[in-house]
Amino acid sequence: MRRLLPPLPLVPPLLLAGCSGVQTPLDPYGSEAERIAHLTWVLFVGGTAIFGLVMALLAAALVAPGWMRGLLGSRRFVIGGGIVFPAVTLAALLLYSLGTSRALVTPRGDAPLRIEVIGRQYWWEVRYPDLGEGAVTANEIRLPRGREVELHLSSADVIHSLWIPNLHGKMDMIPGRVNRQRFTAERTGVLRGQCTEFCGLQHSLMAFWAVVQEPEEFEAWVARQREPVPPPEGEVAARGMRVFGEAGCGACHAVRGTEWQARLGPDLSRIGSRLSLAAGVLDNHRGTLAGWIAGAQDIKRGNSMPAYGRALDGGELLALATWLEGLR
Repeated sequence: MRRLLPPLPLVPPLLLAGCSGVQTPLDPYGSEAERIAHLTWVLFVGGTAIFGLVMALLAAALVAPGWMRGLLGSRRFVIGGGIVFPAVTLAALLLYSLGTSRALVTPRGDAPLRIEVIGRQYWWEVRYPDLGEGAVTANEIRLPRGREVELHLSSADVIHSLWIPNLHGKMDMIPGRVNRQRFTAERTGVLRGQCTEFCGLQHSLMAFWAVVQEPEEFEAWVARQREPVPPPEGEVAARGMRVFGEAGCGACHAVRGTEWQARLGPDLSRIGSRLSLAAGVLDNHRGTLAGWIAGAQDIKRGNSMPAYGRALDGGELLALATWLEGLR
C-alpha cells in the first residue's frame, strides 16, 4: 500500500513551517498581529494541555486500580473537574481574549494614514486620500514602516473580507458601510493578503500583496504614483498606447495624464511597477500581461475583464503589453 502520510521525522518541520512566512498570523510584523499570535499560542498550548489531561483521566478510568476509579467517579471530583474547572478556565480565557480584542481596537495615535480599500469582484482598489489626487493602485497596498495606518474598508458589490495575517485579523467589507482597521507595520517585507469571505466564483483567486517599505521609499513611491505617465518610449510602446485607445480599454481603466479616466477596472497608471496581475494570480511581466489581455476568462473565469485574444493579433498584444510594462 502506498504511503499517504509523510515520514514521522518530517512531521515537526512541516508543522513548524506554518509558523513563519508571508501569510501566517504566527509571524507578526506589528504589535496588533503580535497580540493575536500570543492569544493563538495561549489557546494552542492550553487546549493541548487540557486535551492531554482529559486523555490521561480517560486512561486512568479504564485501567487504573479500583480505588482510583472510585475517586474519579466521586461526586466531589465530578463537580470540581466537570463544572468548576471548565467554568474557571473558560472565564479566564474569555477575559484574556476580551482584553486582547480591546487592545486591538484602541487607537495608538490621532493622525493615522488613511488608506481606502474597496473590494470588487474579484480585485482590490486601493486609494490614499491623505496623500493627494492620483495616489491610486490596485491589488497592492503599500505601507510605511513605523507609521500607524487606518484602512477604510468597503465593498462595491457583495460582501468581501480583508485579511493580512502578519499584520491584523480579518475584517468584513460590507456594501454601503465603511469598516475601519488600524495597525502599524514594524518590519519591512512583502506580505500576502486574501479575501476570506466567499464572494463568488473566483473568491479563492482574490488575493493581494501588502508591501511594507521604509518611510523614504514609501514617499518616493507615492510621488511616483501621483505623476502623470510619461510618453511611450519607442515605436512598439507608442503603438501599444494606440491599441489601448482603439480597443476601448479606456472605457474601464484610467491612465493618469491621458484622456482615459474610467474607474470600472483597476487604475493602470503604474501597472508595470506592481508585483502581480489579476489579484495575485500571475507574476507581472510582459508575457503575463499579454496572456492576461488575450485570455482573461481562461485564466480567471467570471471576472469582468473580457478576453481580447480574437480581437487583437499577436503584434498588437505584444505592443500593448510593452507599453503597459513600461508604466512604472
